[in-house]
Amino acid sequence: MKGSDHAPPAATEGISPRFRDLDRWPPGEVLQTLWESQLAAVAAVHAALPAIAAAVDAALPRLAGDGRLVYAGAGTSGRIGVQDGAELPPTFDWPADRLVLLMAGGAAAFTRSIENAEDDRAAAESDVAAHAIGPDDVVIGIAASGSTPYTTTVVAQSARRGALTIGIANSPGGALLSAAAHPVLIETGAEAIAGSTRMKAGTAQKVVLNLFSSLLMVRLGRIHRGLMVDMNARNAKLRGRALRMLRELTGQDDDTLRVALDAADGRVKTAVLVLHGLDRAAAESLLARHGGHLHAALAGLGK
Repeated sequence: MKGSDHAPPAATEGISPRFRDLDRWPPGEVLQTLWESQLAAVAAVHAALPAIAAAVDAALPRLAGDGRLVYAGAGTSGRIGVQDGAELPPTFDWPADRLVLLMAGGAAAFTRSIENAEDDRAAAESDVAAHAIGPDDVVIGIAASGSTPYTTTVVAQSARRGALTIGIANSPGGALLSAAAHPVLIETGAEAIAGSTRMKAGTAQKVVLNLFSSLLMVRLGRIHRGLMVDMNARNAKLRGRALRMLRELTGQDDDTLRVALDAADGRVKTAVLVLHGLDRAAAESLLARHGGHLHAALAGLGK
């Protein structure tokens, strides 16, 4: 056998004596236990809050410019990364061309398991090169074990090319946390169903990514007074939401708000400035001068 076959298993692969007879418990007791494990997963994130905040601080200068946000992972961890990234354009109008989703096994692995893909270091190197990941980019690698070869290779190669790297893992001591400039450890321990990291580990990863990307978008000015003001009203549901936001922010009647929203091409921040007397071009120029921050743009108007 290879030497690595004798290495101790990752903490997430542990077998807990507490759950040895789980399959013989009454269904209600199983559910109670699984629910409690989910609460424990969320609680485990608390210790990582300083690391998440530091990662956001480091990412800001690159993403306030033209940098891209890159998610990388395999299996459950990769799919959780894909989900977080895919939600950024509709929620915060994050540009699709500034989002890269790297999944071991490619797009087919979004919905099914691809045998041995997580061990393919050559594919990881090829993916990094194909997307020309470089100094402007922020790369987030996610792996429950902290040692998935595909993910650790993406992070290590991206770091060599000058990208800012963030590693999210549920087990200490793995190569991913060592390779990343900003390691984020969430120690969720053994699963109730041994090795099923889609459970506690996956829940904690999703929470960390929710926190990271949401704080990032707040800091980038894509939230104003708790509202998703960078959302673009592209359909009836979102147009109704945009009108509610404008009503909250300006107090104007709906007819006036609709005219402003049309003039702003469905963009809420631009519409707010239109309602303060600017035309669309002037509103967009003012926002650009203030890095997209509506508070600063309004202050520039003396509002």
